[in-house]
Amino acid sequence: MSTATSAQAYHNNLVGPVMRPGDLAQAVIEAARVDNPGKEIFVDDKRAYIRIHADQEMILRQATIEEELGRPFRMNDLEVDLSSFAGQIESRDDQIRFYFNKTL
Repeated sequence: MSTATSAQAYHNNLVGPVMRPGDLAQAVIEAARVDNPGKEIFVDDKRAYIRIHADQEMILRQATIEEELGRPFRMNDLEVDLSSFAGQIESRDDQIRFYFNKTL
């Protein structure tokens, strides 16, 4: 496998939200770091949108986002600023999980 192909395969294993910039995106970045200890969180700020990714799986908890925002927050309110996402998604009332079942 060539270097370019290896790099692309690694990039394809990243999962997480793509969000509009703002307070919620910043809170999600911090929540991703808190809720996924030991994982490297990648943040790609494109000014018009922000990609927040981790390898294979990322969990975001409502309580952590509330703590980072400093106000109450409902998980379904994330959809307002969620432009897109990478991976599969599993949504619950108290958390959201981005993941892959298959590794490239």
